[in-house]
Formats: sequence, C-alpha cells, structure tokens
Amino acid sequence: MDISTKTILLVEDDEIDIMTVKRAVKKLNVTNPLAVANNGEEAIQYLEDHIDDLPGIILLDINMPRMNGLEFLGVIKKDERFIRIPVIVLTTSKEHQDRYESFNLNVAGYMVKPVDFADFTKVIGIIHKYWSTSLYPD
Repeated sequence: MDISTKTILLVEDDEIDIMTVKRAVKKLNVTNPLAVANNGEEAIQYLEDHIDDLPGIILLDINMPRMNGLEFLGVIKKDERFIRIPVIVLTTSKEHQDRYESFNLNVAGYMVKPVDFADFTKVIGIIHKYWSTSLYPD
C-alpha cells in the first residue's frame, strides 16, 4: 500500500479544529488528500462511497453530534471492509472511560488535542510519522 497517496479522513465537527488540522498538515508538508466528515454517520457514508479507495488513516474526535466517535468505532470495527483502517482518536477528552472504550474498539492511538498550535502540529507530526512508517496489509 502506497501510504503517500492515501486519503486522511478527519472525523470532526468543530470548524476551528478542522482548520487547525488543515494548517498543521500544510505546515508539515503532508501531501495526502484530507477529507472531512462532521460526525460518525457522515464518516460511514464516506467509507461506503469510497469503498474502492479507502482512507489510509482516520483521525477521529469522540464528542460529536448524531453519531459520536465511540459509536462510529463500534460500527466500523465490526465491518470486515473497514476493520484494518488505522484509527487515531484525536480529542479533547481526557476521560479514562473514553480511552478505555477506544482501545477496546481497537484504535491505533489516543491523543489529546493540545491548545497551542505548535504543540498541536507536533502531535500531527507524530501521527504522520507513525502512520507513514508503519507497514500495513495490502
């Protein structure tokens, strides 16, 4: 799998956080396309619509309307078509229960969003380095 061309799916409802991710990705010269879904339902629809070209990674917020991040994980991690897409939770939630449930649903990582842009960019850089150097099944 050529990670350098795979889409990053950001599942996030907060416009400021979406813009912050876009700025950080641009600052880091990440060339992967970035798609945005505003909740879990939109993200599932995105996956269904792109079944022949699934994203290489999903960055997932927990607290969203309609279908939150944990509900979204509960759906995709039971679906053979989506189960191997790595998901990194990127959230403001420091709640133990959210972390516990996320890892029970097989996330690849759980990161708390820093408020400072430089720190946020470092977190996105760490995620990108992890994702771009990992080996995934074809």
